[in-house]
Amino acid sequence: MTATMTALLATTVEPLPEEAVGAVAESAASAAAAAPAALGNDLDLLQLVLHASIPVQLVMVLLLFASVASWVIIFRKKKVLDRAEREADQFEERFWSGAELSKLYAGSTGRNREIGGLEAIFEAGFREFGRQRQRRGADSRMQLEGAQRGMRVASAREIDGLEHNLEFLANVGSIAPYVGLFGTVWGIMISFQGLANMKEATIATVAPGISEALIATAMGLFAAIPAVWAYNRFATKVDRISVRYEAFSEEFSSILERQSHTDDTPAAAPNVPLR
Repeated sequence: MTATMTALLATTVEPLPEEAVGAVAESAASAAAAAPAALGNDLDLLQLVLHASIPVQLVMVLLLFASVASWVIIFRKKKVLDRAEREADQFEERFWSGAELSKLYAGSTGRNREIGGLEAIFEAGFREFGRQRQRRGADSRMQLEGAQRGMRVASAREIDGLEHNLEFLANVGSIAPYVGLFGTVWGIMISFQGLANMKEATIATVAPGISEALIATAMGLFAAIPAVWAYNRFATKVDRISVRYEAFSEEFSSILERQSHTDDTPAAAPNVPLR
């Protein structure tokens, strides 16, 4: 045993020949160069789309259209809601500034422009209030109920306009992932069906088809995530605006109720034609 250990210690490690060192270095350089190339091929999304089957490509086109339409609606809806909040702030500032209701009504109807939001609710309520006051035999309760009906109709019309196209965002957010999953399942099914004619099936044979199929799921998520986020944000903002409209209608009803019990002069009531 001692002799064996002595022999091992006496053995010297000879360096590798220069040819072997060169071969190892060349192999390492080739592997390093091949890795980025392989990574680039894996991330070539355009090639994955172009080499996908026809049904998968149709699914991708449908998801692309849904994504583009969603973004168009998102930008337009943001503009509409921001304008509704801005106009509500401006009208409430005029309304609570102490101006006479008849002058506010004249200002809303006298200008050649399309009114909306709180101003439209005010105009509808005060117009109906003036009509009821001009009718014979209409007591204060009938006047107030008529104004409230007018404001409810105008408020429902305004909220319906704010909610327009929100259902499209909800549908895209809920359906797009399943549409993408359908394209993925179809692509994987085609890939495995192609393996039936091969004697040897390796991961390199299946990987391209599966990659092309999975891009459909990725596109489904790409279309669904912004749509869900925008729908939740816009629906919350519409709810806040709706509460604001209802609060204004209640406050304005209280003002009209107090005014209906006073002995106003004929000039104080709005001169609204009975149409």
